[in-house]
Order: sequence, then structure tokens, then C-alpha cells
Amino acid sequence: MTALPPITIARPDRDRLYTLLDSIDSDSEVVAALYQELERATVVEADKVPADVVVLNSQVRFVNEETGKSFQVQLVLPQDHRPGETVSVLAPAGAALLGLRVGDEISWPSGGKTLRLKLMEVG
Repeated sequence: MTALPPITIARPDRDRLYTLLDSIDSDSEVVAALYQELERATVVEADKVPADVVVLNSQVRFVNEETGKSFQVQLVLPQDHRPGETVSVLAPAGAALLGLRVGDEISWPSGGKTLRLKLMEVG
């Protein structure tokens, strides 16, 4: 497997995500992977996150490299999810995108398959 790209997470996002994950009674693949992402992330204050890095509530455009399909959504907490407009941070694509920089590519486990995503834009 390809090495994971480095990720940056805002301290308030990390704290909200730990609270969320700790409240979930699940051993899901996404929850386990998100814990691993939080552990390996560079954590910075919210005002120090570069503009091209995905944080909670970022508008993002990414490409599924398997299908070539492009998506434009907002990364949100599960309670704020609106189908077609947002992607939950607990969805495989949402968890994969968290902390990436524009141009980063990531391979992410998803139900026995692997998602290959490339981040094109953060707005």
C-alpha cells in the first residue's frame, strides 16, 4: 500500500472528533481508521491551518480515481449530513479527506475495497 500523505488537523476539530468517536459503540472500519488518522496527524491551532487543507466544514472537490467521477461537497459531522450536499466525516470518503492538502492522493479502506481519492480543491 502507498504511504499515507501527511495530514494537518485543527485542535478544535480533533477534540470534537475524539468526543464523537468516543461516544460511538462501534468497531467499524471507519471509526478505527479515523482514530489512527487523529493519532498520526499534525495538530495545530485553528488559525494556523493552511487554506488548502481539509478541516470540518470545508467545501471540497475531489476525484474518485477508480471511476474518474468528481464530487463537490462539504465535510461535516454526522448530525449535519445532508445527502448530495455533504459527506460525513464518518463516511469512508469523509474520513479519508480529513487533513489532506490540495493535490494529495490517498488510498482508503472501504468495505473490503479501497477508495482512491485525489483532493482537487478546498474552498
